[in-house]
Amino acid sequence: MILTLVITIFIEGIIVSGYCIWLRKPLEPVLLTSVAANLITQSLLWIGLNIFFQKYFIVLLVSEILIWLIESFLLSSFPGNKLRFKDAILLAFLMNLASFAFGWFLPV
Repeated sequence: MILTLVITIFIEGIIVSGYCIWLRKPLEPVLLTSVAANLITQSLLWIGLNIFFQKYFIVLLVSEILIWLIESFLLSSFPGNKLRFKDAILLAFLMNLASFAFGWFLPV
């Protein structure tokens, strides 16, 4: 779990950095929010996958959608991030798409 969390934070950090630089958003608060959100959502993901391991793919799909929404909400909730909700939805989608795609191929 720790390894996947570190990998997720690294990959999503790259996406956050590129997004913030490209759209001139404040990098530090957005990155800190992303890390905090991942600590919460990754814990929930692993709990769900361990409890409902018989339905792994369904739980994974539902969890990823919930993670996307939770992270979107958190990214848009902190004024220092200067992200409107629609911007936060796009950023959270890109973050989670990248980490999910990368993670799908990891033998972890």
